[in-house]
Amino acid sequence: MHPQWLGLLALLPIIAWWRSRMGSSTALVIPSTMDAAALGKQSRSRAGSVLLGIFLLGLTLLVIALARPRYGSGSSDVEASGIDIMLVVDVSGSMEAMDFELHGKASNRLEVVKDVLSSFLTQRGNDKIGIVAFAGLPYLVSPLTTDHTFVEKRIESLQIGQVEDGTAIGTAIASAARHLEVSEAKSKIMILLTDGVNNAGPVNPLTASEAAKALKIKIYSVGVGTRGEAPIPVQDGWGRTRMARMKVEIDEEMLQKISESTQGRYYRATDRASLETIYQEIDQLEKTERKIKKYQRYDEWFLAFLLPGMMLLYLDWSLRHTRWRTIP
Repeated sequence: MHPQWLGLLALLPIIAWWRSRMGSSTALVIPSTMDAAALGKQSRSRAGSVLLGIFLLGLTLLVIALARPRYGSGSSDVEASGIDIMLVVDVSGSMEAMDFELHGKASNRLEVVKDVLSSFLTQRGNDKIGIVAFAGLPYLVSPLTTDHTFVEKRIESLQIGQVEDGTAIGTAIASAARHLEVSEAKSKIMILLTDGVNNAGPVNPLTASEAAKALKIKIYSVGVGTRGEAPIPVQDGWGRTRMARMKVEIDEEMLQKISESTQGRYYRATDRASLETIYQEIDQLEKTERKIKKYQRYDEWFLAFLLPGMMLLYLDWSLRHTRWRTIP
């Protein structure tokens, strides 16, 4: 559908006025002044009104065709087993740590997380899924939707450095809770993934988890990163990239409290395999039943308006140049 084209219909009155003004003054030789007086009383012919109507109707049909009207057919009510899920993903600078492997090669944490999330997405059927990413600030990557193709594209778009650095866990929980609050699903969960300690944002994580609990939102938190130290790329004074060792600090005690207070669970992922296992386990959560209206196909009505519109314009042109041709 392209409804913006329908705005052209507002021009039809102007076109009608302009069309009615078209034509040059009559230059016929008439036999007497009485005939001239009678001729002056006829301001317009019936043929002219008919032609104008045909012309405007043809234009109207063409404009509607440009809007690409279509009709959803073959609808069905599908009994969908699912819950509403907000994925809350840490995209702070520490997610660049190269302590994971992806397809046999060293990879940073974020790339592995994106790969696992894409796999998780394919298992969730008709669940409504959304994404909130955060560093020093949270931001909405995808609203809750059953369009998993769109969600997967938004997962692929996740990058480090899109907002100021930091780890605002509490503010991210509060942001995701606001998006889940409007959900009508009986079961709502939040999967929080981070590799750090809350050090930014005005909201305390435990306070945010209490608010989520009041909204009946379960929080499953995942601490991601190896234990001890991890290599992270840094730039030296010459602009060259080198690997430096960074201590892995995850506030596991806080994450456990967040999850326990909302009847969720805390997990620790130290590699891709354990991260994938965690999401597979979360996949086994309780599920609720709800009906979703789905359309198997759409019938395009483009030609149904285009062809009659073109035929009417051709008819208008033919009559104006043949039977109802005007004499200048």
